[in-house]
Amino acid sequence: MLTVSNLSLRFGKRVLYEDVNLKFTPGNCYGVIGANGAGKSTFLKIISGEVDPTTGSVSITPGERMSVLKQNHFEFDEYPVLQTVIMGNRKLYDIMLEKDAIYMKPDFSDADGEKAAELEGKFAEMNGWEAESDAATLLSNLGISEDLHVKLMNELSNTEKVRVLLAQALFGNPDILLLDEPTNDLDVETIMWLEDFLADFKNTVLVVSHDRHFLDTVCTHVVDIDFGKIQLFTGNYTFWYESSQLAARQRSDQNKKMEEKRQELQEFIRRFSANVAKSRQATSRKKLLEKLTIDEIQPSTRKYPAILFKQEREVGDQILNVENLSYSLDGTPLFGNITFRLNKGDKVAILAKDGLTISAFFRILNEEIKPDSGEFKWGVTINRSYLPNDNSDYFNVDLNLIDWLRQYSVEKDETFIRGFLGRMLFTGEETLKKCTVLSGGEKVRCMISRMMLQNPNFLLLDEPTNHLDLESITAFNNGLKDYKGGVLVASHDHEFLQTVANRIIELTPSGVIDKSMTFDEYILSPEIKALREEMHQMA
Repeated sequence: MLTVSNLSLRFGKRVLYEDVNLKFTPGNCYGVIGANGAGKSTFLKIISGEVDPTTGSVSITPGERMSVLKQNHFEFDEYPVLQTVIMGNRKLYDIMLEKDAIYMKPDFSDADGEKAAELEGKFAEMNGWEAESDAATLLSNLGISEDLHVKLMNELSNTEKVRVLLAQALFGNPDILLLDEPTNDLDVETIMWLEDFLADFKNTVLVVSHDRHFLDTVCTHVVDIDFGKIQLFTGNYTFWYESSQLAARQRSDQNKKMEEKRQELQEFIRRFSANVAKSRQATSRKKLLEKLTIDEIQPSTRKYPAILFKQEREVGDQILNVENLSYSLDGTPLFGNITFRLNKGDKVAILAKDGLTISAFFRILNEEIKPDSGEFKWGVTINRSYLPNDNSDYFNVDLNLIDWLRQYSVEKDETFIRGFLGRMLFTGEETLKKCTVLSGGEKVRCMISRMMLQNPNFLLLDEPTNHLDLESITAFNNGLKDYKGGVLVASHDHEFLQTVANRIIELTPSGVIDKSMTFDEYILSPEIKALREEMHQMA
């Protein structure tokens, strides 16, 4: 068990949280949520001992082992990959080193023999003889091929390092597992494997993530950092979000009687308990929800952007025709023989093996680069707006946010411009910030303001949720669901694609896979999985 007692954290006069008293128990997964800057990652660092709280303490049951997903991608650069994973269980790893050092001694004594026997016993008790095979299995499940297992960490790409460090955190069945953004740089298949792993994990997990589908799938509880406090709520992220929105609406409705509010909340819990049967943790979570008391549900102080895309004109019958489009980078084919036609009402998820392929495809459609062969044609009625994965070129100017957005507007009035910035929560003095000091999330919010200003009837979205917080992602998602225009979107956010896309187009070097279906139907279909593997092998 993990216990947090009388915890507080202050930076000068700023109080992140205080008087925090929580217990985290085995068999549960706790999703830590909060606005940007609320202290989510810092809370995990306090629990791991990396950061000292201002007051209070953290304790775990004696003998239990805590494992943490490392954020320093260079920490293990001089170690082999397989060894790095085993280092996740430091006690086991130290025993391995100690007994190997004894066996290497040229003057091996009787005392050395006794010590080696003692270490061998401990090693066997900790399933040490299965350590290498267990580590190799984890690596393979996380997409690290066997030929990389013996290489040094510094020979791996950053994406591969992230997967090795995740394997390290999961290795050896830790009693307490702390994961900060574990799905970063993972593809859909690997995220699904991790979801299954955590859903079956019998010990305690605390996880910070901006992936709502991931939180919904694995979490039994939400740890909400708000009001300067940290509170524990039963249920996954969607339950927390919907219940907090319901509580906020009820709070603003002064005329509704208390009993009516109570009945409405109870009906909400019953409805959600029935729907949770779809979850991989259905039985345990349903029992937890049934024990909920009405008083546990509270409104949130979070602010959500107002993302609403209006069309200047409705699209005509001709939207986009693509014929035999191909493109290579440094001699390596990224995609080839891509042919499709878009129809009215299409909201298309674009998939590919890597982000380079998708970004190149979007840049071609936005007429920034030319394909190797083939052609495409936009309909004459199309007014498109593009959100690139890399937006740095848009912010290489010494302008404040008002003047930056004014560049893209026919209407130059400051009040008009401030209105679009305000929808993305830039208000007051924030609108006078220089472009050169914006964070990644602030830049994306500026780009969304620019898109809304253009009144497009077609959106090109390359990883639109990158750098955004959960509130902005949720608002963006809701805005796209309501949007009547056309969409091409690539994203690692499962929920985003599942709730927006009604058609899937996957780009491969040997052709295109084009299916009118939901994202879940696509990735869970055995027939399509076999087709995808065949198409990629043909390249």
